[in-house]
Amino acid sequence: MARKTALVIAAAALVAAMFGSALAADTLADVKKKGVLVAGVKDSTPPFGSVDPNTKEYVGYDVDFIRAIAKKAGVKAEFQPVTSANRMPMLQEGRVDILAATMTKTPERAKQIDFSYTYFLTGQKFLTKVGTVKSLKDLEGKAIGTAKGSTSEQNVAKAVPSAKILSFDDYPQAVLALIQGKVIAVTTDESILAGQLGKLEKNPASKGKFEIPDVQISEEPYGLGMRKGDTNWVKFVNDTILEMEKSGEAKKLFDKYFAPDGDNPMKRGTFKITADERGIK
Repeated sequence: MARKTALVIAAAALVAAMFGSALAADTLADVKKKGVLVAGVKDSTPPFGSVDPNTKEYVGYDVDFIRAIAKKAGVKAEFQPVTSANRMPMLQEGRVDILAATMTKTPERAKQIDFSYTYFLTGQKFLTKVGTVKSLKDLEGKAIGTAKGSTSEQNVAKAVPSAKILSFDDYPQAVLALIQGKVIAVTTDESILAGQLGKLEKNPASKGKFEIPDVQISEEPYGLGMRKGDTNWVKFVNDTILEMEKSGEAKKLFDKYFAPDGDNPMKRGTFKITADERGIK
């Protein structure tokens, strides 16, 4: 019995050691060794991440940020599609090296993964049919669509406790429910909603029928996600973001997708690195 116990303890110690090694792995060294940076990105959330129907290549703000980081590391960038629900497990399981997937930095998530400096700041709002929502009161007791595994689920449940929250695998599905009248609104970060509104505006059947009312329920700072304790990799990514800001490359990318442009609904958001994140007192 004592021998069995000792074997169990030894096996557990070995597993713990292996697990600890995985946690302490140096992604930067691994990425350079294999010559490829594999990033988890959204594939249906313009202007952050989507697949160009003509070239079949990933495009968007998040995608361009990853390409800049890969270039700095001297490697190629590859992309894997993720959803709000599966992105953190994919990172923790080692299926991707980094997440660039419209992910809000929260204390709860920071217990499980590490985040880069904030590279985009937006706020949670609603996409609705024109004139249907002017305040949170108009949403009380109504069905609201959002994405599974997102902070939007939690935020809207707190902001409108009486609402029925319908969670979908992605935002296009939620928008379809809005078009079909199954929900009164779709809620997530304004910058994502602006991308969905942009797609609706290109369709003659829906043009001019939808809007993003000036009703905001939260502030959403985005960070690139990395495995917990991956110190060298986090530092490299943060240093790259700071270099991009100082050189003007980050502003160039921001302006490409979000700079004010008249009535263009795609242009919503802010590039944001706080003084505290920079270490400036």
